[in-house]
Amino acid sequence: MFTDPFSEIAVVLVVAAGVGVLAFWLRQPLIIAFIFVGILLGPAGLDWVRAHDQVDLFAKLGIGLLLFVVGLKLDPRLIRSVGRVAVAAGTGQMAITAAVAYAMARGLGMTPMTAFYVAAALMFSSTVIIVKLLSDKREIESLHGRIALGILIMQDIVVVIMMIGMTAYGAEALDAGVGRQAIDVIAKGIGFLAVIAILTRYVLPPLLRSLARWPELLTLFAIAWAIGLASLGTGLGFSKEVGAFVAGVSLAATPYRAILAARLVSLRDFLLLFFFINLGVQIDVGDLRAVLGPAILLSLVALLLKPLLIMLLVGAMGYARRTAVTSGLAMGQISEFSLILAALGLSLGHIDASTMGLITLLGVISFGLSTYVILYSHWIYERLAPALDFFQDAGGSPAAAQNQAHHEPELVVDTILFGLGRYGRNLAQELQQRGHSVLGVDYDPERVRFWQGQGLATLFGDQEDAELFHVLPLAAAKWVVSTIPDRDKSLVLLHELQHNGFGGGIALTSDSLQHREFLLDAGADVVLLPFRDAAVDAADTLVLRGEGYADGERVTT
Repeated sequence: MFTDPFSEIAVVLVVAAGVGVLAFWLRQPLIIAFIFVGILLGPAGLDWVRAHDQVDLFAKLGIGLLLFVVGLKLDPRLIRSVGRVAVAAGTGQMAITAAVAYAMARGLGMTPMTAFYVAAALMFSSTVIIVKLLSDKREIESLHGRIALGILIMQDIVVVIMMIGMTAYGAEALDAGVGRQAIDVIAKGIGFLAVIAILTRYVLPPLLRSLARWPELLTLFAIAWAIGLASLGTGLGFSKEVGAFVAGVSLAATPYRAILAARLVSLRDFLLLFFFINLGVQIDVGDLRAVLGPAILLSLVALLLKPLLIMLLVGAMGYARRTAVTSGLAMGQISEFSLILAALGLSLGHIDASTMGLITLLGVISFGLSTYVILYSHWIYERLAPALDFFQDAGGSPAAAQNQAHHEPELVVDTILFGLGRYGRNLAQELQQRGHSVLGVDYDPERVRFWQGQGLATLFGDQEDAELFHVLPLAAAKWVVSTIPDRDKSLVLLHELQHNGFGGGIALTSDSLQHREFLLDAGADVVLLPFRDAAVDAADTLVLRGEGYADGERVTT
């Protein structure tokens, strides 16, 4: 059909762009679109893709950059903020999911090795899909968003460990004695990490500082570092994925990791397009028909069991019902790493093309359905809430015990402040400095424990929890303030305060003038606009300083 690989790849990109537009219109992830393009243009469809070597090379570069960016984003601050719940919920969910999936796969007649890969595929959730959809919903910085990211980081680390084990022991080694090979792998790994640690400590910081003067050169160095270590990892018997991941981790502690990650994301996504297209090209539609039944049955593990496990585990650690449910609903799919693991297993001879097709079909089903679950997670929560009363067990949860341990029945405060994020924290400190007594309320147990340790009277709770208002000192408070810019939550708070006969002032927070007028009409006394107020204050400061400079004086504020 085509005379040269350039023309062939050009057509592939045009078709991918067109199918991608359709995917966006259907609110589906591009992963599904690109797999479909591979099937459409591969031997099972139009049979237009013949430049297999070129497509495969781009796919490998994309996987290398994906692992590099994952390593770059190992943010120690995020790990510290939700580390405890991420480790507990992440490991618990992965272990139970893997056990159930393995048992189901064996029950369906699969061999132990095939069942292992199916179980491994179902353990993980998609970083690309979850981050993209939560970012679109502006929930990536929310508590359930941070918990989901923490769990994803845990999963990424486990993926890399599994890749090391899988590439170290090929199909023959799995059947033979592996003691000597294990020692060889461990020795090489220690040496590799030791050299990288020395370079990270003594060589990379001054080198990156000098390269930072030329942004393009800094980006080029990062790509060369990623692909170079990926190639070295392959040479040492690990894999290109492990080498690229270590390259990313080695730069994660530098001040340039954020800008490098931002610059490489577009290139990563472009090259990953070829991985998913290449995956689709290799799929036999006949194999997909043969595994459709098992795929539908096993997809229930991703769509139902995994979200339920996360809900239960996060809820058991004292987090509010809404946080536990929305965290769980985000995790109901397999991962792009599941497909990468399966492709690696296929290349190592651990699984056959039929198993690869099964795992790919699991991805298509779970990606497609979980997208709508994430988009409508709050609507789903509202429908599920009446059946989830076990999350509000006032006597048994860690959160309730925490409130009982710190709540003072005779506590008298001027202001009850909901939300102790950055804005709420600063507001609480300003009020205290002006002589006001403040009671903070937040639905993040870690944040509650932190502020209690700082001496601020703090309760665990959600402003949507009707039972919470029975323990709040509403009779003496002059103000109830919410710093959470969510209109629906603000309306619930208004209703509960009115229902409980609160006679003081109610201050809510909004991120738009339209919602401000709506909340004032609903009964709020004051509606705070943090971004607008900050802009006004900044403009006042600049004008004041400008007048001072005009008069020949420096004005400080």
